[in-house]
Amino acid sequence: MRSQKPLIIQSDRTLMLEVGHPGYVECRDFLALFAELVKSPEFIHTYRVTPLSLWNAAALGVPFKDILEGLEAFSRYGIPSNVIVDMREWYETYGKLVLQKAEAADDCLELVVKDTRILERIRNNKSLEEFWVNNDGLPGLFIPQARRGDLKQALIKAGYPVKDLCGYLEGERLDITLRSIDLDGNSFQLRDYQKDAIDMFYCAGQKTGGSGVIVLPCGSGKTIIGLGTMAQISSHTLIVATNNVSVRQWRDELLSKTNVKETDIGEFTGRVKEIRPITITTYQMLTHRRTKDEPLHNLNIFTEHNWGLIIYDEVHVLPAPVFRATTAIQARRRLGLTATLVREDGREDDVFALIGPKRYDVPWKTLESRGYIAEAICTEYRIPLSAEEELKYAHADKRAKFRIAAENERKKELVCELLDNHAGESILIIGQFISQLEKLAKSLRLPIITGKTRHDERERLYDEFREGRINVLVVSKVANFAVDLPDARVMIQISGTFGSRQEEAQRLGRILRPKEHTSHFYTLVSKGTVEQTFGTNRQLFLVEQGYRYQIRYF
Repeated sequence: MRSQKPLIIQSDRTLMLEVGHPGYVECRDFLALFAELVKSPEFIHTYRVTPLSLWNAAALGVPFKDILEGLEAFSRYGIPSNVIVDMREWYETYGKLVLQKAEAADDCLELVVKDTRILERIRNNKSLEEFWVNNDGLPGLFIPQARRGDLKQALIKAGYPVKDLCGYLEGERLDITLRSIDLDGNSFQLRDYQKDAIDMFYCAGQKTGGSGVIVLPCGSGKTIIGLGTMAQISSHTLIVATNNVSVRQWRDELLSKTNVKETDIGEFTGRVKEIRPITITTYQMLTHRRTKDEPLHNLNIFTEHNWGLIIYDEVHVLPAPVFRATTAIQARRRLGLTATLVREDGREDDVFALIGPKRYDVPWKTLESRGYIAEAICTEYRIPLSAEEELKYAHADKRAKFRIAAENERKKELVCELLDNHAGESILIIGQFISQLEKLAKSLRLPIITGKTRHDERERLYDEFREGRINVLVVSKVANFAVDLPDARVMIQISGTFGSRQEEAQRLGRILRPKEHTSHFYTLVSKGTVEQTFGTNRQLFLVEQGYRYQIRYF
């Protein structure tokens, strides 16, 4: 019967999914193709469709016919006609603006607009006038090649995504092949989904591929996809990572799993500044300057070498200056790797325009069911403030309220209980505030890593944790990204960055490496405070991926 279906579609383009329905999982995975999760209370999850979510679906090649048929199959009631019209218009906007090389001029690109209505709007848009140049009097919209990225960014801000078919420079050649046996003597080959992701990005070398974002959970081998893409393209490559630990991990994986010589790999960091056929740097290094008035000299690394591929690791944290630099290198192949496209600054459209559309995505639970990432149980503990802290909280301003809630003294009691419950297991305790972490580590006599920890000391502690010589490690947000701790089974999150969905996804990812036993992710929040409110938003992304939070009280 139609009334038994799980989805309600409203005329404001809100999609409401019944969590307890037998068809919930199938419908959730379907909605993930073209919609965004907005909120996720116990019984009804709310999604919305946006132009960007539909442009990504179009770029992925999801037929609109399949979207419409799926909505009809899952919808409890009839689909409001305005929703179908709006979705179709947004979906079909992708592909109506095509940027290609101008036939009559080597130094110009032509924007071909297939919709006369849109063409007229673009011609008369004052903010776009600066881009157009006269191409020997030929009719059409022409721009200098150097403005390729600037135009794409300006147009997406105006609501018009550009399909870029201008192609790419091949870059300087470097033969790269993958080993079948890695340096540790283990058999090595790409998994099926990793091959699919590389193929979807590369598109057999056609102009329709070569730029875009691969979205996969932490622990699923995004670095391996990067190596496979490098082998596919076989040219000089710039890799931009999140921190120095990540730089070393990329270097180690390259040496272990490819034929690349050590002399062909360079690091451009605070310690070493080498430009080699494969160069690995960090976002922080690229944007480093001694004073705020000094130019960002290190951004020249993008343009001063003949790269054939640029890899943006954890692309969702890409800073604004790197966006600006990326506008100038649209002729280079660009691969973004991330566990989530969510950006806290709302610049997902810039990722779409300048790095490229989403090329590949797999639900986390799908990979979990196949054994590629660990099963995880997520639990939120709500802890009341003490009477003294409650009084401070009542009189504090908004920002101070969050800090008081985050540093709730009673969290230590629960941490001790969880450590006892998971005695002998590999446990990470992570938080936002250094003073809170240092106080906890000192009280419980636990090793700690923060941004202040020297590099050699940091590496020593990580190695001891990997080797099982220590099984509890306190870490700050430096461990949010690209820290390879494969045996970590328990994460205790004592504080976070307000309502950051991307941080929640990254932190869970630290314990998702495949293992025999179930992993546990605990979030500790102060009951009835702004921290609990922010926690609701933090959970959104994981709920979208199929994880359910257990709520407990302490």
